[in-house]
Amino acid sequence: MGDLKNLCVVLVGPRNPLNVGAVARAMSNFGAMDLRAVRPYEKAWREAKSAVGAGELLARAKEFADLAEAVADCSLVVGTTAVGNREMKHPLRGLDEGARLIGKRMKTGRVAVLFGSEKWGLSNEDLSYCHWLMRIPTRVEHRSMNLGQAAAVVMYEFGRAERGKRNDNAGARRTQSYAEGRGEKPAPLKPKGAAPKSGKRGEFAEMETVERIGEALLEALRKSGYIAARGEATAEEKLRRMLRRFSMQAADAEVLLGMVRKILWKLEQE
Repeated sequence: MGDLKNLCVVLVGPRNPLNVGAVARAMSNFGAMDLRAVRPYEKAWREAKSAVGAGELLARAKEFADLAEAVADCSLVVGTTAVGNREMKHPLRGLDEGARLIGKRMKTGRVAVLFGSEKWGLSNEDLSYCHWLMRIPTRVEHRSMNLGQAAAVVMYEFGRAERGKRNDNAGARRTQSYAEGRGEKPAPLKPKGAAPKSGKRGEFAEMETVERIGEALLEALRKSGYIAARGEATAEEKLRRMLRRFSMQAADAEVLLGMVRKILWKLEQE
């Protein structure tokens, strides 16, 4: 299934090689071939490389020192969570709705889906890199799932959404053939792989650009005295979440980055 070629699965702090192998196999089953790991336990990562099944996928998997680098080329970052008693500061969507939205965004850019450590899940800092969150509808009495199982369920839902779209397209083509057989003029079908009319303008900004905006804006806020040193870490997380809520298009992000850099330059001259 090449339809998931713009999907990357990011494991943050994985600890168990069996789970890493299970995630890789689930990805391979449904056609997602881009696996990334952030700060994995060395032993778990090394042993997972030799796991049975999905060997090629594991061999190509990439390791990153921080989450910002791992999702730099993505235009949408979605975190998975069991929710529990945590206070959510992001929009929370069910798996079926989330899969539909992610499917739409994969048409124009790369999407990252994050899975947290088996022990702690995703931290608040990890979540600050996300645009929104998604959860598997487990029963309230037992919310958490094994990492490998959770990835398999999510991959299945993505695959199901893609199959549904293909079935819809096939049905439309059958309708067109039937109409042509009766001498009717069918409605034109959208060519496969056609670019959106908005073209470049419709592309969303990659996280590398959004991070540069955040860094420049944070430095400007420091120099202006808006942020106190003791509150800098909290302010950085809040700013990161806010920028992601904007879901900026690529062209707008470049303009905003230029504006903020000009403001920062002016502050440095004073």
